[in-house]
Amino acid sequence: MTARREPLSRRERPAKPALSRQWIVDTAVRIMRADGLEKVTMRRLAQELDTGPASLYVYVANTAELHAAVLDALLGEVDLVGEAAGDGWRDRLLAVLTSYTLVLFEHPQLARSALVARPSGENYLRLVERIVDLLSRSGASREQVAWGVDKLLQHATATAAEHATQEHDPAAEEDWNALARALHATSRTTHPAIKAHMPALLSGSAADRMRWGFDVLLNGITHTPVPGAADSAEPLQ
Repeated sequence: MTARREPLSRRERPAKPALSRQWIVDTAVRIMRADGLEKVTMRRLAQELDTGPASLYVYVANTAELHAAVLDALLGEVDLVGEAAGDGWRDRLLAVLTSYTLVLFEHPQLARSALVARPSGENYLRLVERIVDLLSRSGASREQVAWGVDKLLQHATATAAEHATQEHDPAAEEDWNALARALHATSRTTHPAIKAHMPALLSGSAADRMRWGFDVLLNGITHTPVPGAADSAEPLQ
C-alpha cells in the first residue's frame, strides 16, 4: 500500500520574490526580445511573474507606460560617449544619434512605439543630457539647443521606425522596386521636375542619407532663430 503523501504546508513553500518595478521591466524586456513588443502585455507579464494583472498596476499604470519603460531600459545600450568619432562636438553628437537610431533599428515595433512614447526614465534623461551638452557647444542659443534636441530625436526615431519596418517586411523590397520603376518611367512632359532629378532621387545608402539628414538639421538648428526668443542670437556661455 502506497504511503499517503502529506500536503506541503504553505509555510514550507519557498516565498515568491517581492514584486518591483525593476523586475517587471526586466521581465518585459526579456519577453520583447524573445517574442516581440506585441507580446508585452499585462496579462503575459502576470503569467511570467506568477501574479495577478491587478498587482502590476501598483508599479505600472498601463501598457503605454510599460512600453515607455521598456524603451528606457534599452536606451541604456546607446553609446553616449562617441569618442571614436572624433574630438569635435558635431562628430560626437552624430555618433550618439546614430547609436540611438541603431538601438531602435534592432526592435522595429519599439521604434514605432517610440514615435509616440514619452519615456522619462534615467537612461532617457542621460541621452537628452548628452545631446543638450554636445549641441550647446555649437554656439547656438539656449532656445535653439532646447528646440533642436526634439527635432534631432524625432528624426532619429522616425528613421529607425521606417527602416526597421522595411527591413522586416517581406513586401518592402517589392514596394521599393515598384517605386523605382515608376520614377524611372516618368516623362519630361508630364513630370519634368522628377525626370530632371533622376537618378539622384534614388541615390545614396541609408547610412549616408541618415548622416545627411542629421547634418541638415544641425545646420538649420544652429542658424535658425527661435520665434519670440529674446536671446535667440546669444550663445550659451
